[in-house]
Amino acid sequence: MEFSDVVKRRRSIRKYKETPVPKESIMKVLEAARLAPSAGNRQPWHFIVVTDKSTKARLAGSQRWAADAPAIILGLADVEASPDWHINDLALAFEHAILAATDLGLGTCWMGQMYRDGEIKKMLSIPEKMKVVAITPVGVPDENPQIKSRKTIEEIVSWERYGGRSS
Repeated sequence: MEFSDVVKRRRSIRKYKETPVPKESIMKVLEAARLAPSAGNRQPWHFIVVTDKSTKARLAGSQRWAADAPAIILGLADVEASPDWHINDLALAFEHAILAATDLGLGTCWMGQMYRDGEIKKMLSIPEKMKVVAITPVGVPDENPQIKSRKTIEEIVSWERYGGRSS
């Protein structure tokens, strides 16, 4: 699929089929994350793939629909490896993963989880130096959400200074 098509097709999926996701597909998603750029090439990330039903339910918390996906991927940022840029770097890698999943016909939904950092660390034996930034369910979509409206390019882009228009 063309990159522009992947970007246009990506949606937040909250309903998944029970179809298992092949490990090779998960690995392709994670390989895309691995190749993301990072400040100083520190690559301050780690990913955990969870397929256990009860663990997925605990990770989903109040967003119970997420537990119905065949897998959940957690994105962790290494605070020690990149004190200033760990969250930005993890966000780049996580978005690479989400776009790769879309390219493979899989659905995802970025779920920020920084507020549950301590709880999730205990649940999955995550070291203190790692910060839980986000999780995403991964699976075959069982819905096709409509395209949401977006601001126009003129509303979000300035030239030379804030509010500056192109000529």
